[in-house]
Amino acid sequence: MAKITFVLGGARSGKSSFALKTALRCRGKTAFIATCQPLDPEMKKRIARHQRSRPKHWQTFEEPRDIGSLLKKIGAGFDTIVIDCLTLLISNLMMDNQDEKTIEKKFKDVLNTLDKIKAQTIIVSNEVGLGIVPANKLGREFRDIAGRINQMLAAKADNVFFLISGIPWKIK
Repeated sequence: MAKITFVLGGARSGKSSFALKTALRCRGKTAFIATCQPLDPEMKKRIARHQRSRPKHWQTFEEPRDIGSLLKKIGAGFDTIVIDCLTLLISNLMMDNQDEKTIEKKFKDVLNTLDKIKAQTIIVSNEVGLGIVPANKLGREFRDIAGRINQMLAAKADNVFFLISGIPWKIK
């Protein structure tokens, strides 16, 4: 299996389900890193649904901002790591008023850490560049940062899948 598998797609495209199915085919101990924060009742329901979809024996880590440090701590203890999802992580960082250079530096640190650990890693992100240009500056900045981070990860990944209506399309 690939060292890094990158899974992209639009909202409700089946990205997370595909990532889980991919991780289930891996052997050994699995970690799931969740970046979503339960900030409102609707998001709490979404999180609960995602939690029910994961095997009970997987270990879940909720880390909305600093997955680089978390990977350094847990990387040696797991055979497979699923990170879901990068676009939520980016929005969390932006809401903390972190600028693009700081966010890109954090992701470079994540990529460097992934080079050093042995775990197979499956990373989920939204493809944000296929829609209309956002009407406000914050939306455009988010789209641009997410697009650049996605490019960095796609270049580094061994496999890249794009999900369309639940159908995975291998693009690398």
